Amino acid sequence: MSAQEQASGSRKLRKVLLATGIGHFVEWFDFGLYGTLAAIIGLQFFQSANPSVALLSSFAVFGAGFIMRPLGGLFFGSLGDRKGRQKVLATVILLTSGATFVMGLLPTYHQIGISATVLLVITRLVQGFAAGGESSGATTYLAEYAPTERRGYFTCWIDNFGFMAFVVGSGLVFLLTATLGESTMNDWGWRIPFLIAGPLGWVGLYLRKHLEDSPEFLDAMKNGQVEAAPLRKAVTTAWGALLFCVGFVVIKAVGHWTLQTFMPSYLSTELHFSKLNAYAITTIGLFSVAVLVPFMGYLSDKYGRKPLMLAGCTGFILLSYPAMMVMANGDVLSAVLAMVMLGAFIAAFDGACTAAMAELFPTSVRYGGLSIAYNFAVAFFGGITPWFSAYLITSTGDKFSPAFYVMGAALITFLTVLRARETAGQPLKR
Repeated sequence: MSAQEQASGSRKLRKVLLATGIGHFVEWFDFGLYGTLAAIIGLQFFQSANPSVALLSSFAVFGAGFIMRPLGGLFFGSLGDRKGRQKVLATVILLTSGATFVMGLLPTYHQIGISATVLLVITRLVQGFAAGGESSGATTYLAEYAPTERRGYFTCWIDNFGFMAFVVGSGLVFLLTATLGESTMNDWGWRIPFLIAGPLGWVGLYLRKHLEDSPEFLDAMKNGQVEAAPLRKAVTTAWGALLFCVGFVVIKAVGHWTLQTFMPSYLSTELHFSKLNAYAITTIGLFSVAVLVPFMGYLSDKYGRKPLMLAGCTGFILLSYPAMMVMANGDVLSAVLAMVMLGAFIAAFDGACTAAMAELFPTSVRYGGLSIAYNFAVAFFGGITPWFSAYLITSTGDKFSPAFYVMGAALITFLTVLRARETAGQPLKR
């Protein structure tokens, strides 16, 4: 290959990475806002004089969005393997940003009663359905473009953009709270981040509509290797890959949604930090993940997927409980350091896991297979994380009890990774 062809290929790869990543950023900025603002949403959309009960109700609706993710995964995964990755990715971002924008316009419980709660649930279900096609589609698309020897590095940017979306969302809530004050934020300021989703969604849609489909999929179409029923093919021929993928996702889901969604409310409700400090601690912790993930992806290409994934699981097993104890000291700096430590564990795991999941499946069922495994695992383990963590505290009286859920999830994934084969540096399955 000539130097000119290499330069052209590099430019195209950067364009694909940027467009896929920015689209992913928009998708998870939209989806994650609900979790960041869960405590305020609980007070706005549920009738309860007890903030803890309102928060549990808010987290229950958060989990309802995850119920739709497997259905969205089945629908968009099949569509992506039959019609192409690019078209589906453009569709899901339009659905999610639209639902998020509508959420910012919803009347509250105090205005229209239980109808407000019903409308909130509907918008969350639409978000969840669309999200079912996002992560698996973006992972598939980028993995099929990335060079074999650098697949871990390029695919892990999906997680980087996702965490940056949560950083920006959390940071925006922090700035609005600092500027408007908690009273105004609770009254109407919470709507602003949701309304921003509208124009952001159009930006992401524009970028994705101007991409070509992946070389792997185009080659499959050219050679007549596109499956008419890819989901059935995945279940009947790739069940081993499906099981490994589910096992990989357990700690990925629990770790993500503990840091991104449960922590802001946990820090303010249980550990009695001010909301401003809680948002600041969470934002810094999520930013550390975004910074570390590309470095971990690079290491996974150099040393393999398994060492990084096992290291992340081990960290969660050994240090989740001590990290929560450190946070309870009430010192902001200590809480930040504990969050950064937990963030380093999820960064180590994510840096290798994204590529490892894509490397499990052949091209003809990659989008669908990933969608099935990823979304069912996220729905079951991740969707209940905020609610179940809050429930553990309420039922046991131990404010550190959510750590045991994280540790259990990490152990399941650790045992799965031990049995998996190393896939770094190998061509994608065809």
